[in-house]
Amino acid sequence: MRNIININENWKFIQEDVGLPTSYPTDWQTVDVPHSWNAVDGNDGNGSYDRGNYWYAKTFETPKQPLAGGRVFVEFMGVNSEATVYVNGTKVTYHEGGYSTFRADITEYCKEDEENLLVVEVTNKANDYVYPQHADFTFYGGIYRDVNIISVPNAHFDLEYYGGPGIMVTPKPTECGGATFEIESWVKNADENFTVQYSIFDEDGEEVGYAVRPADATKTTIFVPDANLWDFDEPYLYTVVAELQRRNETYDDLEVTVGVREFKCDPQEGFSINGVPTPLRGVSRHQDVMYLGNALTREEHFDDAYLIKELGANTIRLAHYQHSQDFYDACDELGFAIWAEIPFISVMSKNPAAHQNCIEQMKELIIQNYNHPSIMFWGVSNEILIGGISEQLVENHKELNALAKELDPTRLTTIAHVSFTPIDGPMHYITDTESYNHYFGWYGGKMEDNGPWLDNFHEKHPNICLGVSEYGCEGIITYHGPEPKCKDYSEDYQAMYHEHMAKVLDERPWIWSSHVWNMFDFGCAARDEGGVAGRNNKGLITMDRKTKKDSYYIYKAYWNPEPMVHLCGKRYAQRAGEEREIKVYTNQDSVTLYMNGEEVGTQAPVDHIAIFTVNMKDGENIFLAVAGEVKDTMTIEKVEVEPEIYVLPGQDEGEGGAANWFVAEGDVDLEDDSPMEFPEGKLSIKSTIGQIYKNEAAWEFFSKMTQGKVGPDMPMWGMMENFAVEMMLGMAGNLPEAAIKALNKQLNQFDVVE
Repeated sequence: MRNIININENWKFIQEDVGLPTSYPTDWQTVDVPHSWNAVDGNDGNGSYDRGNYWYAKTFETPKQPLAGGRVFVEFMGVNSEATVYVNGTKVTYHEGGYSTFRADITEYCKEDEENLLVVEVTNKANDYVYPQHADFTFYGGIYRDVNIISVPNAHFDLEYYGGPGIMVTPKPTECGGATFEIESWVKNADENFTVQYSIFDEDGEEVGYAVRPADATKTTIFVPDANLWDFDEPYLYTVVAELQRRNETYDDLEVTVGVREFKCDPQEGFSINGVPTPLRGVSRHQDVMYLGNALTREEHFDDAYLIKELGANTIRLAHYQHSQDFYDACDELGFAIWAEIPFISVMSKNPAAHQNCIEQMKELIIQNYNHPSIMFWGVSNEILIGGISEQLVENHKELNALAKELDPTRLTTIAHVSFTPIDGPMHYITDTESYNHYFGWYGGKMEDNGPWLDNFHEKHPNICLGVSEYGCEGIITYHGPEPKCKDYSEDYQAMYHEHMAKVLDERPWIWSSHVWNMFDFGCAARDEGGVAGRNNKGLITMDRKTKKDSYYIYKAYWNPEPMVHLCGKRYAQRAGEEREIKVYTNQDSVTLYMNGEEVGTQAPVDHIAIFTVNMKDGENIFLAVAGEVKDTMTIEKVEVEPEIYVLPGQDEGEGGAANWFVAEGDVDLEDDSPMEFPEGKLSIKSTIGQIYKNEAAWEFFSKMTQGKVGPDMPMWGMMENFAVEMMLGMAGNLPEAAIKALNKQLNQFDVVE
C-alpha cells in the first residue's frame, strides 16, 4: 500500500554556496519547511533581497513495503526556483520552476538499513531560461512547501508524469439531472492480473457509483443519478477513490475530490454557471504573508480563502503562478471560480529554453490541477507587452493556448493584457476570453475613464469576452484627509476609488470577470511608495492580515448578502473643522447615524453609501451606525490641528498619476508647440528606456529629467528597460502636452545606438 511520510521537520540549512556535503552537516542551521530565506528581506523595505544559491539537508530512513520490489519517491510541493536533488551524494533530479510539484524515484539510491542523506541545492538567482524573468513581486527562495517520502509497491499509480496525481476525472451534468464521471488513471508495472476499481462517494460517505477496469485500459464512464451540482453558494464535492488491485489485495490507492458543474462566457451576457448568469466579481491573490514569505502552512492558505469568502467574492485570480494545492482545496470547498496561470509575465526571454520552460510549467499547472472544480480558467500570460511585441511572442501565445486546450478542452483560456495593449492588434482573439489590467485614476488618467474605456472596447469588439484582470491603488492606513486625491496614498482615496469601480463593474454584467488588485498587500522588494517600502500596498487587507482597509467593506456591501454596516474613517481618529462628513457602507435599505447618543438622521444608501454631515463637539465624539439588525461604532476626536502623520511626507500637490518620475519646467522648452517627429535612427518618446541608456549623452539628459529615479541599479531594471518613454509618460500622468512634445524634440537630437 501507498505510504506518505512527511519530512518537513528538522532540516539543516546554510545560506552560503558551500557545495555538496559528503556527510550530514550538523553545524548548519536547523529549520522546518515550509521555509524561505527571503521571509524577512523579501518585504522589509531595504530595497533588495538575497537571490543566491543555498543548501538544505535532511536524513531519512528507507520505508519498506510488505512485498519485494517496492519503489521510493521524494516529493517536493514547491521549491523556488531551481532545485537540484541529491540522495547519498548522487544527483537524482533537477527541476526548473518555483511553483509546482515535482517528484523523483530514488529507490536505487537509498540504503537498506542505514539513514539516507537527502540534499537539495536551491537557487533563486536571476537567469534567462526560467519564468518569471522580471515582475513586480519578490521571488522568495527556498523549500517553501511540504516535502514527502512516498513508498509504493512496484505496481502503482503513476507518480512521475509532470507531478500529477495519476488520475483525471471529468464530471459532466446530464439533462436528466444526473452526471457522468469520465475517469482515466495511469498505472505502472502492472500485469494482466491487476485491475483498477473506481468508487464515487457523496458528501455523506455513501457510494453512488462504481466501476472496474483492467489496469492496461483504465478509462471508463460512470453515471450518477440525481447528482448535486457544484456552485458558489453550495460547492458540493464528490470523492473519487481509485484502487489498484491484484486478486484480493489492494496495492495502491488514490483519492480526489471533484465537482459537477458547467459554465460558459458570453461576450454580451457575461459568465454563467449551471445555466445561471453570475458575473464573476472578486480579487487577485499573491501567496505571501509578512515575514513568512511564501512559506505558508495549510491553515494559513485556508485563512486567506475564508477572508475572501467573507468579502463575498466569487472569483480569485491567482497571481502570477501555480499556487499551493492547499489553496486550491480551500477554493474547492468554499466555492470560487479560479483563474490559474503560469508566470509568463512582463518580459519574454529571447532564450528558446525559456519558452520550453513556459511549456513545461503550463503542463505542470494543468496536469497537477485538472481535478479541482474551482479552476475554470487557464491564464497564458500577464502584461507580457511590457517587454515589447514580436511575431515570436504572438506565436508563443498561440502555442500555449493550443497546448492548454489540448490538455484540457473542458476549461476556458484567458490572458491579462497590460493597459497600453492596443485595442486592435495580434494579441486579441488568441484565448477564449480576455482581460485588461487598468489603473486609470492611479497610474495616469482619472478613475472616471474606466467605464468609457470598457464601453468603447465592448462596442469595437462585441465578440470578445472582456474582463478587468487588475485595478486598484495604494492605500496606507496612516494617511487621511478631508479631500482625498490621487497620489496622497490615503486609505480614504483608496476607498473612494473602489467605490467608483464597484459601481462601474456592477453596472456592466457583460464584463465576464473583475479582480481587485489585490486582496492583500504583498512583498515587492523593489518598491518604495507611500512611505512603506518593500511592498505593494494596493491590498484591501494589510500584508500581516491584521487590518481590513475601508475599501474592503465597500465590496462586502456589494457582494456579500449577509447584513452589514461599516463606519468609514475609524483610523482618521482626529479631525479638525466645524462641519465634517461621516461615511457609512451598508447593504441594507436604510441606515441611521447617532452622534453622542443623539440621532443625526436616517438615509437610504445610494450605491451602498450613505454620507452624513455633522458638527462635532470639542474632544471625543462617539458615532453609532444602525442598519436593520447590524451596528457599527467609532470614536472621533475633534482637534484644532490634525496630526502630521496623516499626510504623506513630501506629498506632491499635482493631480496626476502616482508614478511621477518626470520634471518638466526648466528642463525643456515648453514654448515650442510644433508637431512631434519620429525620424529614423533618432531617439524619441517611442524609444525604450534601454535604447536611451545605450547613448551616453541621451542618458545623461534622461537621468536629469527623471530625477535619477530610473536606472540599471533598480531592482526592476530588467522590466523597466523595456518600457517605451511614452508608456512612462502615460503612467506619470501629469505632464502637459507641450512638455511631452518638447521632450520628444529633445530626444530627437540623439542617435539610436545599436
